Amino acid sequence: MIGVQELRKGVTFELDGVLYRVLSYDHHKTGRGNATIRTKLRNLRTGGTISKNFISGDRVQDVRLDHQTVQYMYSNGSLHYFMDVETYEQPILSDEVLGDSVVYLKEGVTVELELYEGEPVNVEMPITVDLAVVEAPPGFAGDTASGATKEVVTETGLKVTVPLFISTDDVIRVDTRTGEYLTRT
Repeated sequence: MIGVQELRKGVTFELDGVLYRVLSYDHHKTGRGNATIRTKLRNLRTGGTISKNFISGDRVQDVRLDHQTVQYMYSNGSLHYFMDVETYEQPILSDEVLGDSVVYLKEGVTVELELYEGEPVNVEMPITVDLAVVEAPPGFAGDTASGATKEVVTETGLKVTVPLFISTDDVIRVDTRTGEYLTRT
């Protein structure tokens, strides 16, 4: 058991039999009384998010997650197939488990699979991925005072705001934590 004051972004814990990961954490202390800890939590089994307030002193069950290095192979509808790089086992993950990470999956990318009691619950994406641009409107440098941008679509369906010089078939590097354009490769 851990105290709720030890919760931070990225911490995984169990509450009422449900696995949660902390997405955001805010500690509020009023003049008198106990502090309030406001959290935004993601249910690791369903992918849903909730807001939950705790009172300082509350406790939750901490969990230990096992990690496994897997390589993305392909998708079939809402199911995504991976391969363990050591044992060659092929875990299958659904859109609910992957959450927002699904738009960064490209064939051959290596990710860390998090398991709880043998059940896949989350993937840790690499910090950056390189994606090819498949749709890019033409960029016209006109009467702009500073860096003009446009929105492009990548091979995985991710929409990214990029500078005007990016065109179709360019490969761009995207930050998986924020979804922002970093550079052209």
